[in-house]
Amino acid sequence: MSRHKDLAGAETAELQALVEQLLGLLGEDPTREGLLKTPERVAKALRFFTQGYQQDVEEVFNGALYSVKYDEMVVVRDIDFFSLCEHHLLPFYGKCHVAYIPNDRVVGLSKIPRLVEVFSRRLQVQERLTVQIAETLQEKLNPQGVAVVIEARHLCMMMRGVETPNAVAVTSSMHGVFLNQQKTREEFLTLIRRGSSGEVV
Repeated sequence: MSRHKDLAGAETAELQALVEQLLGLLGEDPTREGLLKTPERVAKALRFFTQGYQQDVEEVFNGALYSVKYDEMVVVRDIDFFSLCEHHLLPFYGKCHVAYIPNDRVVGLSKIPRLVEVFSRRLQVQERLTVQIAETLQEKLNPQGVAVVIEARHLCMMMRGVETPNAVAVTSSMHGVFLNQQKTREEFLTLIRRGSSGEVV
């Protein structure tokens, strides 16, 4: 067994112990039948939900950048994502819409949802997630512009606090021509809503 697997196993065991302690602090009996496997399940789930920390953005783009003479808008909309709010460790989820205008270089279309997944599978706030996706594309592609819009529901708003189950949070990050040219920005916003029933999330 490799040292990496040894460390991962030790960390998972530590996570399980913490979950078991948490159950006890909440007033539960961690030894009752229904909870016996819960610490193991929660530890595995948390590892999965935060796997973005172990993923490298460079690997996402590796070998997937191509020289192409194309200077019109590329849009990938309705990318489903799930993330964990860093304030309460509760999920938020929704749709991410991404566009860029190439500058003699494009990226494989499947890499854009992969990039969204890498950053969303970390403890996040929606604002940072939006900016990270946009800035990474701007850095790696050096396009004429990048636009990212995220529409999401937050369980921390739905289940606690203000308890607003129908609220949708919308964030955007615009670079280059999307920021400087209103017509380009409006074209993007129109495209991501085309065919929508009005509620994206």
